Amino acid sequence: MNAYQLTFEENFDTLDVSTWGEKSSRWIAHTPWNGDFGDARFTDPAPGFPFTTDQGILKIEARKGEDGTWRSGLLSAVNPKGEGFSQQFGYFEARMKLPPGKGVWPAFWLIGLDRSKYTAEIDVLEYYGRAPYEFSMGFHIWRQAHGGENSNGGYWKTVQDGILNSEYHTYGVDIQADKTTFYLDRYYLWSFDTPKEFHMPFYPLVNLALGSGWPIDETPNPSILLVDYIHVYQRKPADAAN
Repeated sequence: MNAYQLTFEENFDTLDVSTWGEKSSRWIAHTPWNGDFGDARFTDPAPGFPFTTDQGILKIEARKGEDGTWRSGLLSAVNPKGEGFSQQFGYFEARMKLPPGKGVWPAFWLIGLDRSKYTAEIDVLEYYGRAPYEFSMGFHIWRQAHGGENSNGGYWKTVQDGILNSEYHTYGVDIQADKTTFYLDRYYLWSFDTPKEFHMPFYPLVNLALGSGWPIDETPNPSILLVDYIHVYQRKPADAAN
């Protein structure tokens, strides 16, 4: 990583979050376009739920309430006005321990800042608890809302059964003008030619969703995603890296 410099450092010693960024907080608790997904409702931050921090670890909790409704948490680094942290190109990484159990659907992902003509999405990690021996990474370019054709690609990584739940691992993507490359624990997994739609700033999101078409009747209540950090790096100018 000598060729890179840290540009965004979130170690979760505390958590600076508000519902929609009304306090100019570092994170907001919803997608900036107010799009929920999955079978748990992403809730406003309240004392003790769905976000807590302890000794530098963020806990995102999904819990089924007495009313039968599942609620959980999502963090976005950009608010509906486009304010917050985003960066064009660079290495985006999260260190996390994933919750066990059927129905959990945690993710660390990035969205392109300008959504006026299409939405560019990079999924650094998507995990489905029904299959604790694998996770996926991929991308989507959503053009249909503007009359175009969507495009996407992805890759599945098989791992030793259960290690994603029992240990922390880092999940990263390096976006450069020519190539976009994915890593697990900083080991190369997969890459593709960077589409022109990725030549813009992206911002990170992390969440614990449920479902994605899979039943949640056996999902552990509560389920907890543990996030040690989210870091972003930018490649130094060539002369500075030497």
